[in-house]
Amino acid sequence: MKRSTPAELSENPAVDLPATAERIADEYPEVWASFQQLGASVGEAGPLDSRTKRLVHLALAIGADSSGAVHSHARRGIAEGIPPAELEHVALLAVTTLGWPQAVRGLTWIADVTSASTGSAGA
Repeated sequence: MKRSTPAELSENPAVDLPATAERIADEYPEVWASFQQLGASVGEAGPLDSRTKRLVHLALAIGADSSGAVHSHARRGIAEGIPPAELEHVALLAVTTLGWPQAVRGLTWIADVTSASTGSAGA
């Protein structure tokens, strides 16, 4: 049986995995494959379209205060054609639920990605 690479198992192989995720996927391929399968299964369990799911994932990552996940979902959102303004709007929506500091962190992490994707200096 051919062993798949982490990128081949990713929901968006066009987006490089961060170094740590790539290392874990290489060292524990069965765990990575199971994790990817779980993500695919929950993604297919309901009626949301892929754009909405990406924005929800981004919102959850902001709410979880997860820099890595916000960066990841912002990168994948950009790769999937979601405009930076829509990603930023998700962070702004966090103001009333999560508070100003959390929303600003989310905006900052999104800007790290959107600035890099446009060739501008990072935030």
